[in-house]
Amino acid sequence: MNTKIEKELRELIEAQVISPEVSQNIAQYYANKSTETPNRLFTIFGVLGSLLVGLGILLILAHNWDNFSKMTKTVWAFIPLVVGQIAVGYSLFVKKSSLWKEASATFLFFAIGSSISLVSQIYNIPDSMASFLLSWIVLAAPLLYLLKSHTVAILHLIFVTAYACNIGYANSGQPWWYLAMLAYILPFYYQRFKANPSANMTTIYHWLLPLSTIICLGTFIESNDTFGMVMYVSLFGLFYNIGKLPFFNEKRLRINGYLILGSLGTTVTLLISSFRWFWEESDSMSMAISEILIVITLGILALVALIKNVKSNLKQEFNLFQIAFLAFAFIYAISSFDIITPWIATNVLVFALGIFAMRIGSQKNRFSILNYGLLIIAVLIACRFFDTDISFVMRGILFISMGAGFFLANYIMYRKQQ
Repeated sequence: MNTKIEKELRELIEAQVISPEVSQNIAQYYANKSTETPNRLFTIFGVLGSLLVGLGILLILAHNWDNFSKMTKTVWAFIPLVVGQIAVGYSLFVKKSSLWKEASATFLFFAIGSSISLVSQIYNIPDSMASFLLSWIVLAAPLLYLLKSHTVAILHLIFVTAYACNIGYANSGQPWWYLAMLAYILPFYYQRFKANPSANMTTIYHWLLPLSTIICLGTFIESNDTFGMVMYVSLFGLFYNIGKLPFFNEKRLRINGYLILGSLGTTVTLLISSFRWFWEESDSMSMAISEILIVITLGILALVALIKNVKSNLKQEFNLFQIAFLAFAFIYAISSFDIITPWIATNVLVFALGIFAMRIGSQKNRFSILNYGLLIIAVLIACRFFDTDISFVMRGILFISMGAGFFLANYIMYRKQQ
């Protein structure tokens, strides 16, 4: 137990604030807590140590690689894999601490990748980067639930994202296996979320999962880039409504990656769509079936989250960010008949979002949210300078008005807090 806590307990006993029995119970509580809680620093250094050991082995092998026979190369290719499996077995059945599990799982994860690449190089097996990454991910996937390793979970997300980007952005394909690999990690994420919802690692998952989805959604845009905006707005609507669920809504904003990414994503996507050229180039009738299915799926999930929010808090005030995805879908449908109306409607929607953000910031006395709303309006006005004919004098007046608005809104908020 911490010597500082022991000193404070002795002082409390001497001051007759607590009895020796209570002091002993408190000391026992902190002793149990310290043994149950793993040392994060040791875990981090254990993971880094396993990575460095693996890299060192690879460098030594690389230095003498050309001097080995094919059979010797094959044996060396499988040695890291065997060592990693022995370390994992030792972690599971002998040394069951989280430090050993994280370190051995990390070592075996990279050993799998090195063995695959070395065997392919030794026997000249032709393979693409996407196939190599997919094989690596699938073979390493059982480690996630076998050792319940956070490091493997993070690596899994990073590698499936890299796989999807390689298929979609580099080779113009659609990485459907990405969806299966993403669904594979969701039960682990849910278990960690239920077991320890306030842990730092759980917060990291709250950010990594939506970030991976945001990066990879663009790989499923097949034929219509403008319809891709509807896909993204639907995704951000889903994230925002997830972030407004009771659990996330009661936590600090930095924990709520869904809410922040959903709000920022909705705003940025709608700002891009607020340009006139976007609607002039849009073709609302040219859509692939896969794109339509994705939008429908995301829209249904967002509606379910929205309905759950409404049911959980019937007194909750109307929030435009929660239904912005529905409004934009309706605006996009209008573009089949007219271009000017959806252009104007999108600008009105973005302006309304800025007003709502300012209103939320004022109600919660949060300078960050208030200035976020002001920034949305300021960026919207600045965007209109590029597709409207406004004189420099008028532009100068608008910038002065925006600056004065920032100052005035923050001053009113300051006076309100005082």
